[in-house]
Amino acid sequence: MFELDTRSRKPIYEQLVEKLKELIMNEVLKPDEQLPSVRMLAQQLTINPNTIQKAYRELENQGFIYSQKGKGSFVNPSEESKDSEKITAVKGELDKLILEALYLGITVEELIQLVKDKDASKRGGAKGD
Repeated sequence: MFELDTRSRKPIYEQLVEKLKELIMNEVLKPDEQLPSVRMLAQQLTINPNTIQKAYRELENQGFIYSQKGKGSFVNPSEESKDSEKITAVKGELDKLILEALYLGITVEELIQLVKDKDASKRGGAKGD
């Protein structure tokens, strides 16, 4: 499914959360699709099942997945009300990051190109469109 960098300073569970969020946002994992079981993913990635459980719990707290007792974890379908709250939070974070980027000398054109590149890669298109 994906690989984690065990030498990274970032905790493994955070890397796992980021990778799964990326798969969900890029619609590789579809709404209501079942995620691999904790045990199976722990074997695949050769990491402690508690690490997987912690990542799944974090994803559930953030609203990306939901759990059903005895059945497993599933991708949460996007909900408009939750999305608007998340959009507001993301815009606030972006505001801070954009100001910091401009302060550090990144040009407006470079920022715009970064956004265009991310948009193109999300849609599977070529960069620079």
